[in-house]
Amino acid sequence: MDNPKTANRQRRNGCRLVLFPLPFQGHINPMIQLAKILHSRGFTISIIPYNFPDPSNYPHFTFHLISDGLSELEASKLDTLRLIKHLIAHCVEPFEQCLAQLLSSNDSNYGIGCVVSDAIWHFTQAAADKFKIPRIVLRTSSVCSFLAFSALPTLRERYSH
Repeated sequence: MDNPKTANRQRRNGCRLVLFPLPFQGHINPMIQLAKILHSRGFTISIIPYNFPDPSNYPHFTFHLISDGLSELEASKLDTLRLIKHLIAHCVEPFEQCLAQLLSSNDSNYGIGCVVSDAIWHFTQAAADKFKIPRIVLRTSSVCSFLAFSALPTLRERYSH
C-alpha cells in the first residue's frame, strides 16, 4: 500500500522536468536513473531523445522525439566526434521547437521546471534562457575523463611555446 504522505507529495508536485541525454548508452543510462529518482519524488518527466531504448519500458515518462536528419545507417558510418558535431549542428532548432511545443501544450497543467541536459549539449543553455527555464547539466563522465580534462592546463602550458 502506498504511503499517503508520499502519494500526497506526488500529487502536489506537478513540476515537469525535461531531460535531454546525449544518444549514447553511457549518457542515456544515468539520465534514466536520474529520471526514475525524480519521478519517485513527484516530478513529471519528459525526455527528448534522438535514439532511445524502447519508450514503452518507461511508461511513467513522456517522450518527444526530435530528428537530426541522419538515418541509422548514416549515423553508424560516422565516428563519435563527427556524430556529436553533426548532432550539435542539427539539433538546436528541433530542441527549441520541442520546448516551445511543451510550453504551449494544452494537455500540460504546468510549465517546465527546468531542463536537465548532458554537458555536451551546450546550446541548451541558450534555449533555456530564451524560454526563461533553468538548466541543470548532468555530467556522466568517468574518472578517466576528469583526469584527462585536469591534464589539459599542464599540456597547454608545456606545448604552447
